[in-house]
Amino acid sequence: MGAGVIYWRLAVAGFRRQTRYRMAMFAGLFTNCVFGFVRASVLFAALAGATSFWGYDRGTMGAYIWLSQGLLGAVQFMSPPTELMDRIRNGDVAIDFLRPVDIQLGYLASDLGRAAATILPRGAPSVLVGALTFGLTMPNTAAPYLLGAVSVVLAVAISFCGLFAIAILGFWVVETRGIRLFYTTLGTFLAGLFVPVHMFPDWLRAIANSTPFPSILQAPIDVLSGRVLGMESVQVVGVQLFWLLVVGAFGRVLLAAGRRELEVQGG
Repeated sequence: MGAGVIYWRLAVAGFRRQTRYRMAMFAGLFTNCVFGFVRASVLFAALAGATSFWGYDRGTMGAYIWLSQGLLGAVQFMSPPTELMDRIRNGDVAIDFLRPVDIQLGYLASDLGRAAATILPRGAPSVLVGALTFGLTMPNTAAPYLLGAVSVVLAVAISFCGLFAIAILGFWVVETRGIRLFYTTLGTFLAGLFVPVHMFPDWLRAIANSTPFPSILQAPIDVLSGRVLGMESVQVVGVQLFWLLVVGAFGRVLLAAGRRELEVQGG
C-alpha cells in the first residue's frame, strides 16, 4: 500500500470519527452563532460611530465576523492532538516510532479529515446565519473561493503544526496545560479572532505579522471575503505556505529531539 493511500485513509478516518459527534457539532454551531451575535453587535456599534474603520463597511465587517466564526471549528485553536499527548505521557508513542507512518504527517492527515467534517454542519451554517441576520458582503466570482479553499487547508495545517509542537513538549514537560493556555490566548488574539489584524496599531500589527497566527485565521478570511484579490491574494497564500513550512519544520525538530529523549530514558 502506497504512503499516499495510507494518509488518505487516515484523513477519511478522521472525517468519520468527527461526524460521530453530532451533538457536539450542534453545540459548536450554537456557540458559534451566539458569540457571532455578540461580536457583530459590538463591532457594528463601533462601525456606526466611526467615520473611518480601516476599510471595513457593514458588509465586509459582517463577512469578517461570520467567516471567522465559521472557521473556528476547522482551525481548532484550543484542541491539541490529545491522543498524541496521552501516548507521549504513557510511553506508547515508542510504538508509533516503529510504524511505517510518519507521526506528524499521520496526525496531520487525520486532522485535515476532522476539519473537513466541520465545514458543512458547523462552518457553512454559521456563515448562513450571519448572512440572514446581520448581512455580509462576499465576492461574486469563483476565484476567491477557489483560492480561499486552498487558504483554509493551509490554515488548518498551520494550526495543527503549532498544536503538534505544543503536544511534543510533553517529552520534557509533565503538564503542558499552562503552555497550551498561553498559546491559545496569544494565538487567538494575534490571529484576528477578536478584531481584525488590520485594525491593530502599527507596532502590534508588525508583531502579529511576524508570527504564524494571522495565517491561521485572518489570511483565509481576507481571501474568502475578497478583501485581497489577484496577486495580493496569491501573496497571502504564499505567506501561509511559508509559515506552514517553518512551523512544520519546527515540529519535526522537536519530534526528533523527543525521540532521542525517549531512547535515553529507555523507551
